[in-house]
Amino acid sequence: MSDIVLHNYYRSSTSYRVRIALEMKGLSYDYVPHHLRHGEHLEPAYLAVNPQGLVPALVLDDGTLLTQSLAIIEYLDEIHPAPPLLPKDPLGRARVRMLAQMIACDIHPVNNLRVLTSLRTLFGAGDQDITNWFRHWVNEGFQPLEKILASSPQTGTFCHGEAAGLADICLAAQITSNARFGVDLTPYPTITRINAACMALPAFQKAAPQNQMDAE
Repeated sequence: MSDIVLHNYYRSSTSYRVRIALEMKGLSYDYVPHHLRHGEHLEPAYLAVNPQGLVPALVLDDGTLLTQSLAIIEYLDEIHPAPPLLPKDPLGRARVRMLAQMIACDIHPVNNLRVLTSLRTLFGAGDQDITNWFRHWVNEGFQPLEKILASSPQTGTFCHGEAAGLADICLAAQITSNARFGVDLTPYPTITRINAACMALPAFQKAAPQNQMDAE
C-alpha cells in the first residue's frame, strides 16, 4: 500500500498528466479507477471523496484531497523537486506554465467527456459532429502553439530546453486523446517531434492509458 491514492480513469488525459508526473518523480501510489463512461465518478462513494465528481483526485496519507491536474503536479514538484518539472528562472516558469495552460485551459475544457456528452444530449450532436468539434478546438490551440514552439530559441528537444516538464506532460496527454478523434498532426511538425521525444521516456510509457489496470 502507498501513502498516495490516485483516483483516475485510464483514458482521462488529465489523469494521464498526473500519472506521468508521479512516474517522473518515482513516487508509488495506489491506483483507484473510476469508469467515466459508466458514471462511476458520480456515485455517492466517490462524491464523498471528491464532491466535484471529476478525475483525477489525489488523496494524501493524512486524508488531504487535491484535485485539478495542474495543481496536483505543481504540488508534487514542490514536495519532490527532482527532477524539476518547471524551470528555476521566473521567465522560464512563466513560459512553461503558458504552454501548459494553452492546452490545459484552452483546449481540454471544451473537449472533455462531459462537454462532448452535453453536445449529444442537449443539442443532438452525432458522432461526426463530435469529431468535428474536437478537431476544431485542438486545431485552434495547436496552430498558435506550433508557431510559438517552432520560433522560440527556448524550445529544445522538449517544449522548454532538454528536459521534459509540465508543458510536455500536457502536450503528450493531449496528443494521446487526439488519436481517438483522428486529429491530423501533419501541420504541427514541432509538436510532433516533441511528443515523440516524450513518448520515448519510460515515465510517459508506463503512465500511458493502454498500460493501466482498467484499460479496455
